Amino acid sequence: MTGPDLAAIAAVARRHGVAAGGVRPAARQGIASQVHLLGEELVLKVARAGEPGFAADLRKEAVVIPHAARLGVRAPEIVEFDGVGEALGAPYLVQRRAPGVAPQGDEPGPDAYRELGRQLALLHAAPPASLAGVAEDRAGNPRRGIEDLAARGYLSAGLARWLTGWLDELAGQAPAEPPLVLTHGDISAGNLLVDPASGALTALIDWGDAVHADPAAEFAKVPPRAVRSVLAGYAPGEEEAWWPRILWHHVVWAVFRLPTGPEPPTSTHWSAQPANRLLELLRHYAPFAG
Repeated sequence: MTGPDLAAIAAVARRHGVAAGGVRPAARQGIASQVHLLGEELVLKVARAGEPGFAADLRKEAVVIPHAARLGVRAPEIVEFDGVGEALGAPYLVQRRAPGVAPQGDEPGPDAYRELGRQLALLHAAPPASLAGVAEDRAGNPRRGIEDLAARGYLSAGLARWLTGWLDELAGQAPAEPPLVLTHGDISAGNLLVDPASGALTALIDWGDAVHADPAAEFAKVPPRAVRSVLAGYAPGEEEAWWPRILWHHVVWAVFRLPTGPEPPTSTHWSAQPANRLLELLRHYAPFAG
C-alpha cells in the first residue's frame, strides 16, 4: 500500500497523544483514502494519490461533516483537518472514532434502516447552504443512453422503446423540477455503523460523495427491498408517493450498469457487480424470492 510512511503517520498520532504502537491500518479501506486507526478513539484518513478527485472528496468531507452534525445527523466529529497535507504528502483529517461496527454481512436490519430514514430527513430538510466543494447533480433524460445501448446490442429495440415509455410514466409522478437538497451520496451499508448488540444505527460515515441532488436519488444507494424501511423513517405514510421517483433512479442506474466490466468477487457492495442492480429489483418484486 503506497502513501505516507509510517513515521509521518506516527508523528500525527503523537500530536494527539497516541504512541506509534497504537497506529494500525483499518480493516476496511476506502477507494479515495487510506484509513488508519490511531489508538482506540481516533481515525486518520489520508487522500490517496493518483486522482485529484480523491483529495477534493476529503476536503469536501471536512466541510460537510460539521454541517451535518449541526443539523443533528449522526456524523463523526472532526478533530483535525489539513487540506494541504504537507506532513503526509496529501490532505488528511483526523476524526473521533464513531461508535458502532459495520452491519453484519453488510445487511442492516429494518430498525437501522428506519433510523437511517430519520437521519436523512434531518439532512434533506435543512435550508439550502453553500458548501465548498459540494456540486449540484441533476438527473438527465436517459432516452439517448438507452437508445445507444439498443444500438450496441445490449437491449432490443422493442424493449428500449418500452423502457423509455415506462421511465417517462415514472418521471411523470415526480415534480418537474425536484428541489435539490444536500445528500450524503452513498448510504450503502459500508458507510453505516450499527450497535453490535442491538443493530441500531449509530453513525453515517464517509461523506466524500455528498452532493446537492434530488432527494429521491439518495435512496438508490440501498437495495430496493430495503427502501420501504428507510422511507418508514423518512416520510411515514408517504411511501407510495415516493416509490415511483426512487424506482426511476434504480432502474436507470441498473440499465446503464449493464455494459460495464465485471468487479472482483471480493467486492461486497450490494450493487458492485454489473447484474446486481437488475437482479435486486427482481428480488424485490419476485413473490417467492428469498
